Amino acid sequence: MAAPKALDGLPVTALKGVGERVRQLLDKLHLHSVQDLLFHLPLRYEDRSYLTPIGGLQTGVHAQVEGRVELSEVTAKGRRALVCRVADGSGLLNLRFFHFTAAQMGKLSRGARVRCYGEPREGYYGLEMVHPDWQVLAEGEDHPLGHTLTPIYPLTEGLHQKSLRRLIEQALDLALNSSGLVDLLPPELLAQQGLPSLPEALRQLHRPPARATLASLKTAQQRLAFEELLAHHLSLSRLRSRARLRRAPALDLPAREAQRFRASLPFPLTAAQTRVIAEILADLATEHPMMRLVQGDVGSGKTVVAAHAALAALASGCQVAVMAPTELLAEQHHRSFSQWLNPLGVEVAFLAGKHKGAVRRGVLEEIAHGSAGVIVGTHALFQETVEFRRLGLIVIDEQHRFGVHQRLALREKGARDGRYPHQLIMTATPIPRTLAMLGYADLDVSVIDELPPGRTPVKTTVLPATRRPDIIARIADWVRSGRQVYWVCTLIEESELLQCEAAEKAAVALAEALPNVRCALIHGRMKPAEKDAVMSAFKAGESDLLVATTVIEVGVDVPNAGLMVIENPERLGLAQLHQLRGRVGRGPGDSHCVLMYQPPLSASAQSRLATLRETGDGFVIAERDLELRGPGELMGVRQTGQVQFRVADLLRDGAMLERVKSSAETLLDENPERVQLLLRRWLAQGEQYVEV
Repeated sequence: MAAPKALDGLPVTALKGVGERVRQLLDKLHLHSVQDLLFHLPLRYEDRSYLTPIGGLQTGVHAQVEGRVELSEVTAKGRRALVCRVADGSGLLNLRFFHFTAAQMGKLSRGARVRCYGEPREGYYGLEMVHPDWQVLAEGEDHPLGHTLTPIYPLTEGLHQKSLRRLIEQALDLALNSSGLVDLLPPELLAQQGLPSLPEALRQLHRPPARATLASLKTAQQRLAFEELLAHHLSLSRLRSRARLRRAPALDLPAREAQRFRASLPFPLTAAQTRVIAEILADLATEHPMMRLVQGDVGSGKTVVAAHAALAALASGCQVAVMAPTELLAEQHHRSFSQWLNPLGVEVAFLAGKHKGAVRRGVLEEIAHGSAGVIVGTHALFQETVEFRRLGLIVIDEQHRFGVHQRLALREKGARDGRYPHQLIMTATPIPRTLAMLGYADLDVSVIDELPPGRTPVKTTVLPATRRPDIIARIADWVRSGRQVYWVCTLIEESELLQCEAAEKAAVALAEALPNVRCALIHGRMKPAEKDAVMSAFKAGESDLLVATTVIEVGVDVPNAGLMVIENPERLGLAQLHQLRGRVGRGPGDSHCVLMYQPPLSASAQSRLATLRETGDGFVIAERDLELRGPGELMGVRQTGQVQFRVADLLRDGAMLERVKSSAETLLDENPERVQLLLRRWLAQGEQYVEV
């Protein structure tokens, strides 16, 4: 299919009425081309196809009326305003304008015939409309009512609804009366999916007939959402296909080495861990790069699965890079990998942004020479100065905190002789199925759906801060029984400094209230060595109560700590609260989490806390988090390289993804020439998942 004279290449300045000022306003809405205007859909519609007698108006119900101005005056009573009294023989209505000009006063003078649309409400002198949409009707001329619903579009300050409506009307005329907007989906595919053509869908959305049904508008919207989801799926599928064509070193783990490693562990592997390890080893044994996502709830044992995969790379003479989003988690991984692999003769190096001078040079030399078999670190691992001798496997923890392009950049560092490293991505944040199907379409997915023996469900209680004395008394009893406690201070005004100050004050107050309890403090502004010392002492039982900021969200494992108190949990999202709660329940005996909130709670906060009280299932929590916060906020859209949608909404349109997936396969097989055109239509260059 030849590329049409695309409207995506036609700037908005080609339209009548778009000067520099309007262009700048449209830029704020990311409307740069005529095509962008077509995909800027209405928020809602108003029915202006009929008139309502003034005497039949209902308070709060939008309506269109027509009448003559009987009185027009500027009142100084209360707030200065222009008030026009309009009559139509059935009743009286006041139009009130707080912002007005002399020209407007002239048009709305006594005797003028006016038509206006707005929301009637009770005023001092009866029904009134404040700042209605209005027009003066010329005498002796016919002014027919509209035959379509009136669309109401998202705006930016300074851009009027009428102006944007006129521009979109021009764009729609161009689309319908030229070859500038080609339907890229084959008619047979549209028929199979029960969807209209693109021109028909756009006509229905921007010019719906006055008696349009909700079902017809929804179908038209689904037509655009389907195509947009298809474009994103195809982009990721193309990335996956290209990656599958690349070569990778085949990594094999001898059975004897695997048995030796398992025998050295202080715990048995679960059936779920064993199953996922088998899936990973099967991938590693091929000469194509593995791209596998391992999902597992908090405490399901993902790290030891990654260590098992690392052994396969090491046994095949390759290095392993393990990347974590924070230094605290990277340090925890370094300890775990060292504990398990050092006895097998493997050197585990650590590289983070804090390393400077001779220490950094020494680590870089070990990596370059290959003496370091496993290298654990933060994003510092993919800096230019880092050179691997033979990188065979990349392990990335909490992938949603890294962008797709960061992931690819690390992979490129391992390219050698036309071969690329395998990738294993882990997350303890369960990904809702709809997000996994689209945001991770380039990955195979394994799920560790079983917790190790001894992990007990955490009982969650929600209490107001007024119960603080009772909670403190409970801590004293808990410590007397020989158990340990976390007290978590949550984020304050997005400031790490204020968060740390709050934790320090809480530690002092708790130490005074609990004189027989050994209190310790940890927060993000402490030096790594200090944090290590505090955590090691807590793990060794040298302190009873650890007051902490959310730095303990990941990477902390103290089996004897079975009680956690989270202050102001209403400040955090569901996923983060679930991660924090996962720090307890790691040892024998009952485990509890107390969510101590500051009343009154918003409806959203009530819903979040109720979800945590009702379930410990990470996937149920993830789905609920998606409903409450939406995919963009949940996945950190702009920060992480995840996609933004113009029309599609994963909450509303997620059920389409199975059909999108099968349609993508059909399109690739039967109409591959349309794929690039779809990507160009829907994805900005920076959002297309291309090789970097």
